[in-house]
Amino acid sequence: MSALLAAADLRRVLHPLDGVPRMRAWNVDELDGLIPADLALREAAVLVGLVRRERGLQAVLTRRTDTLRHHAGQVSFPGGRLEPGDDGPLQAALREASEEIGLAPAQVAPLGYLDPLVTITGYRVVPVVAMLDPGFEAVPDPGEVAEVFEAPLAFLLAPENLRRVGIEFGGRTRHVLEYGPLADAPAQRIWGVTASILLNLRQRLERG
Repeated sequence: MSALLAAADLRRVLHPLDGVPRMRAWNVDELDGLIPADLALREAAVLVGLVRRERGLQAVLTRRTDTLRHHAGQVSFPGGRLEPGDDGPLQAALREASEEIGLAPAQVAPLGYLDPLVTITGYRVVPVVAMLDPGFEAVPDPGEVAEVFEAPLAFLLAPENLRRVGIEFGGRTRHVLEYGPLADAPAQRIWGVTASILLNLRQRLERG
């Protein structure tokens, strides 16, 4: 499916850029009892950057450094919390991508938003989907990003590559999403929030 996707196909299934989604996070019920019901969620945004290669569309991902306070060592999309000077999630995602991997805003063609989701660390995240300039060369910030790599979107959109696994958290078993190993990068574990964002993209494409 992804090899034939055009920007117009993606834009059609996303929330428009002039309509930031304000609805309740789609995964909030999964965290019932794991975060306080009255917790004031912090707003955040990530950039789901896609780049067209000869081998098909690729998703640009990072592996966070092992010294970060939250989600250390995990695979994620570039992003972070909204700062006071950010004019919404789009600007925050672009700023964070510039800071984390050296992606210039001129190299980004934003398409729209996925549905917001909540993280176990208390963030309400709005993913921004965008096409990236194929000539982009990552310059990772060593304080935040250990590695930048690409994963085939076709693999990430295939239902058979995604599974639910149980982990112990808060004294109970919690089920999270995880992809099977990548052929080109078997050591990279794509799971948790990042896997949930990609599932949301697949579901929106399936609904058309």
